[in-house]
Amino acid sequence: MVGLQQVFKSFGMALVGTMHPRMLWLSLRPFLIVSVLWGCLIWLTWAPVLEALSIFLTTSVFTSWIQDGLIWAGFENARAWIAPLFFVMLIIPLITISLLVLIAFSTVPSIVKIASRQAQFHDLECKRGGGFFGSVIYTLWSALICLALVMLTLPVWWVPPLVAILPPLLWGWLTMRLMSYDVLAKYASAEERDLLIQKYRWPLLCMGIASGMLGAVPTFFWATSALALVLFPIVSFIALWIYSLIVVFAALWFSYFLLDALKQLREEELDQALTVQSRVVDMELPYHGQ
Repeated sequence: MVGLQQVFKSFGMALVGTMHPRMLWLSLRPFLIVSVLWGCLIWLTWAPVLEALSIFLTTSVFTSWIQDGLIWAGFENARAWIAPLFFVMLIIPLITISLLVLIAFSTVPSIVKIASRQAQFHDLECKRGGGFFGSVIYTLWSALICLALVMLTLPVWWVPPLVAILPPLLWGWLTMRLMSYDVLAKYASAEERDLLIQKYRWPLLCMGIASGMLGAVPTFFWATSALALVLFPIVSFIALWIYSLIVVFAALWFSYFLLDALKQLREEELDQALTVQSRVVDMELPYHGQ
């Protein structure tokens, strides 16, 4: 696989770099912002949303069978906790996507700046192939696609094989999309960015899926643990900060990998240009045969 050595090399560098106090703060800042915003929203809407969900789950022909099935299976108190459980399941993807988008906007540029301070990237020219508005459009469009896929697949997340496959794939795809664009926005031209994403699409997708699998661990516990329903604020805050730290690690991983790939691409282009120039010079020089 192209770039496999770079994948493991950048993984090790990102793992070490994530433990730096600056990276811990970069993971804490977006977590605090998202926690405050969503905490206020949940506090304001908890009671009316639960009431609406309870009515919907009881009266809708599409969902009433879930509650009836749980009661038939012996869960007599299903009516008491089925609505809060569904609310948590619905709110988790929204919080997760909003945190990932916020980190992509506010934190990834700082992470790329830190990664570019490595000695091997000092001479890397900034070509600024991506701007702020392009990043906004690309990020929002990717997030909307991911959110639509989440809502379409959410009913089957409880199926045993799919619950371990779908969330990592969705988070991994979104992570790959956002990180690849934002990491290269400053240093690569638009042509270089498209070429690198095309050339390394499979390593980048594997990196995104691996990051998604790591990020799905706190999300899965958050969504399925009975403790998460009892201690929802505390458990959700802990899980959200862990996920924020994983996203920061992913951003650092993508930064090291893509900056190294960009450096190699430019070195290869320079070698090819020098080779062509050398051939042109050789052809233009007069031949003095004996």
